[in-house]
Amino acid sequence: MSSSNPTLPEFSLKGKVAVVTGGGRGLGLDMSKALAESGASVAIMYVSSDKTKDTAAQIAKDYNVTCKAYKADIVNAEEVQKAIDQIHQDFGAIDVLVANAGINSGGPAEKLDLKDWQNVMDVNVNGVFYTIRAAAKYMLEKGSGSVIITSSISGHVANRPQLQCAYNTSKGATTMMAKTLAYEWASKGIRVNALCPGYMRTDLLNATFKENPEWEDIWCKLTPMGRIGEAKELRGAIVFLASDASSYVTGTELFVDGGYTCV
Repeated sequence: MSSSNPTLPEFSLKGKVAVVTGGGRGLGLDMSKALAESGASVAIMYVSSDKTKDTAAQIAKDYNVTCKAYKADIVNAEEVQKAIDQIHQDFGAIDVLVANAGINSGGPAEKLDLKDWQNVMDVNVNGVFYTIRAAAKYMLEKGSGSVIITSSISGHVANRPQLQCAYNTSKGATTMMAKTLAYEWASKGIRVNALCPGYMRTDLLNATFKENPEWEDIWCKLTPMGRIGEAKELRGAIVFLASDASSYVTGTELFVDGGYTCV
């Protein structure tokens, strides 16, 4: 049977509603665009830049889908719940949640300001859980959903040469959160997976290289493919995990890292 579209229909997100935290910039923006291009209506949650509303409008125009921006402080459980409730009211459903918002703070562990430690944990762990719990309420009612946590290679191995105990610990926590929630909700129609990128080129990474120019060479040498990843190289992974193409995939860590964690 021939088809005008050679792509597997399971990869389509047409008719689905996806929520992406931190979806207005960096890797989150590429994820938002990939979900929209695959047919999903997208709700972008952000905390700082109101320009995200313009970003959402542009995505809606470019991919002919509904895309709106919602402001909420990820570390405030009440704000997160209100935003998720509003998204559900506006879109009528929540089928996919990408818990992507995160921050980093580095330096020697013995000198790390405890406020920085607390801040990383609040955003990267607590904020992720607040968002998932708020969205899961609607997924559980519906009996279906896909939750994708943006973890990192840092949740699996200690990075070199930079020192970032707080960040690594937070990502280890969210990887385990994905596994645990996957187990809890497996029989309730909700899949939960961790997407674990390696070193991906973003504005933030380029700024890091300006401060630490030797790191790029070190990271490339530690990566079997010998290069930094491009943000667009996460597109396939995010659509796979969000869609029915991964209907029997839950509790996994999907590494997109050029082989970094295989050696």
